[in-house]
Amino acid sequence: MRLAPKPVGRVAWYLRPFFWNQRRKYGAALDAALLWARAPRLFLGVALLYGMIDRKSSPLAPALRSLVTVRISQINHCSFCVDINSATLLKRGVSLEKVDALPVWRESAFFDTREKAALAYAEAVTVTDGEVDEAMMAALREHFDEDAIVELTGLVAFQNLSSKFNSALAVPPQGFCRLPGQPVGKVTPETIAGPEATSAAD
Repeated sequence: MRLAPKPVGRVAWYLRPFFWNQRRKYGAALDAALLWARAPRLFLGVALLYGMIDRKSSPLAPALRSLVTVRISQINHCSFCVDINSATLLKRGVSLEKVDALPVWRESAFFDTREKAALAYAEAVTVTDGEVDEAMMAALREHFDEDAIVELTGLVAFQNLSSKFNSALAVPPQGFCRLPGQPVGKVTPETIAGPEATSAAD
């Protein structure tokens, strides 16, 4: 890591329940959280926001939320986020084969049209030169109402915050998920638009 995490024994007293819960859930305190703990008020804000995004009553299915977070983590080269979110994805009932196919979801039969609409949107928002157009929004509206689209947009924005933070500070994976080696999958304006748009441009 490029910065030293806050030692667990020295975190602000009001953050200690978060780390107790992490040790109970994961078996260890998360290195990324110990970096956020250097700014304890910021840590609280981020933790509360994540809690609202990943709540049980979300209109987005848990497996779909995890698919989106893993794909954004791959694009942003956050090995820590890929590790922990892939582990969560497997716990939410997604097969290892589907997780391994995520970098090439457009060509994969593992993903349904609802998942593909959400992943296309997540990639377009994440990639610097990506663009959300009306056709993409129309595809989303076939599967999600407007409240769910707001939730999905919030999830995408949050995961970009989290994965870019961890990638910039070189937070390493903690061994939560031992997936086969897989390519990140290059994301370009052409892959976001899809093969039909690429053919039209030729």
